[in-house]
Amino acid sequence: MFTIDISVRNTAFPISVQRKSTEDAEAVYQLILAAMRSGNPDIVELKCEGKTEKKIAVRASEISGVQIIQKDGVSTASGRPPGFFALAGE
Repeated sequence: MFTIDISVRNTAFPISVQRKSTEDAEAVYQLILAAMRSGNPDIVELKCEGKTEKKIAVRASEISGVQIIQKDGVSTASGRPPGFFALAGE
């Protein structure tokens, strides 16, 4: 299972969706990158494969980072997977 974390400006915690395959995770990652590069305030809508009832929508212009994590059952001492930290300097 792969988790795609999306960091949103002025939000402390990332938004996450899950994909079962590498190809699907990479497709979501590329979709988010394209939305970030476009500079348009379009809405990006995603559904989670891990929790089928979970849906998210975020304005592309507010996304400040994205990462893919392969969930293999190993966790850190804090119980959270390794991630990234973003500072928005506006």
